[in-house]
Amino acid sequence: MPRLQLLLTQTGDNIRLARLRRKLSAARVAERAAISRNTLRAIEQGASTVSMGAYLQVLFVLGLEKTILQLAADDVLGRKLQDADLVVSARAPKQSSGE
Repeated sequence: MPRLQLLLTQTGDNIRLARLRRKLSAARVAERAAISRNTLRAIEQGASTVSMGAYLQVLFVLGLEKTILQLAADDVLGRKLQDADLVVSARAPKQSSGE
């Protein structure tokens, strides 16, 4: 899927830039993340075959692990679908017998 690959490529580019801004070598990040340099290279290229766990390990090493919480945080479409499926009651609620 071309759109998915573009997103992964952009993510890999962002991870690589974050590593370079911190002046960390690929070898050092790979070692700290307990992954191979080849896996780090694949992550930085946006490979879809790398596990999400490996991506998270690299983000952790870079101090960016909390950015993962932003994924799907603002689910506008999901909320619209949920609201569209809400059933509105046709009757008024029951009155208590004490009134």
